Amino acid sequence: MTELALAGLLPVAPRPETDERLSSWLARIAAIYGLPVGALLAHCGLVRADPFALEKGLGAGEGALLAERTGLSPEAIEAMTFRELAAPAHRMIARGDRGICPLCANNPAIRRRDAALPWGFWCAVHGRRRRPLGGEAIEALFGAAALTELDPLARRGARRLGDWAAGRDDATPSVPDLLAFATAPHRRPSPPQLHEQPRLSLEARRAYGGFLDSRSPARRSWLSFLNTTGSRRRSPSPCGSALQGLADGSPLQNFALAAALARLTLAPVDYAAAALAAGDEEGRERLRAALETWPAGLRRRVHARFCALAAEKASARAGRVEPKGVSRRPVSRTPARVSSIPLRLVSGTPTRNLTNPAPNRGPRR
Repeated sequence: MTELALAGLLPVAPRPETDERLSSWLARIAAIYGLPVGALLAHCGLVRADPFALEKGLGAGEGALLAERTGLSPEAIEAMTFRELAAPAHRMIARGDRGICPLCANNPAIRRRDAALPWGFWCAVHGRRRRPLGGEAIEALFGAAALTELDPLARRGARRLGDWAAGRDDATPSVPDLLAFATAPHRRPSPPQLHEQPRLSLEARRAYGGFLDSRSPARRSWLSFLNTTGSRRRSPSPCGSALQGLADGSPLQNFALAAALARLTLAPVDYAAAALAAGDEEGRERLRAALETWPAGLRRRVHARFCALAAEKASARAGRVEPKGVSRRPVSRTPARVSSIPLRLVSGTPTRNLTNPAPNRGPRR
């Protein structure tokens, strides 16, 4: 290295940590000198550069400028970016962390690359499950028994999402096609209950109308989504909407999407037919529209399986028909109310007092 190159080096530039993203590393260097990140980039020759845009892909010569000032190789600079992700996956990169690893929390200044992706449920460095930044952890919502079944599915779905984002997935149906089917509404949404409505002002209700809508992804039940591989959305979801839902989803919703993606990958015919069987007429039309992008042979198998499920359901319903002439006694759904007033004071006919098991006598004369 020449004297001129040595003169341009920053006095102190820490080495990047394992899987650290470029914006995290630049922020740590800027903190040493008490500078904003933009000022540090301008000192390196990158005027008006956005670190978030840089880590999506460095332009010609930008990596070399950072290497000259920090002493790293251009390859090491590139390794901190998301260069392996294709352009359709760039929208899924979050500016901050989507979750926090319990061990990474000891050094919050370091942010890992996989923590910015919707499928980074486990830390690539420590192997620990990431906790959501807000709300309850997955372990608190579901027990160890449920996670024993769901974790392998979520890991498989996360691997396929990573392969698709890197352009290595060429299986059919594709990841966007499966996500479009998984997020299509299979039933007409039911109106929200009174206790489900948040206690907000009128202005807040108007501002958060999408959240208050029972069809919103923020309010859908992800357990039913896992069981039927369908969810409630406002309209049939094209591929772009499904991918945008993955980019904007919470860690819990993305965990459900990854598990549903794995189930559809392993047994597309069975789970697609089950979603059709669980839906109503309106929902089936949406699901069939989402199935149009699947191969024709696979669609025929789904239709045949759905017809078999519908026949089984009709046969089971016919077997439960009661013989003619036999009528069930109607069951009252009104809770019993025991009055403290004896019935003999109300009616003159002998009747049984609910507060006294002995029959009431007639009125005294």
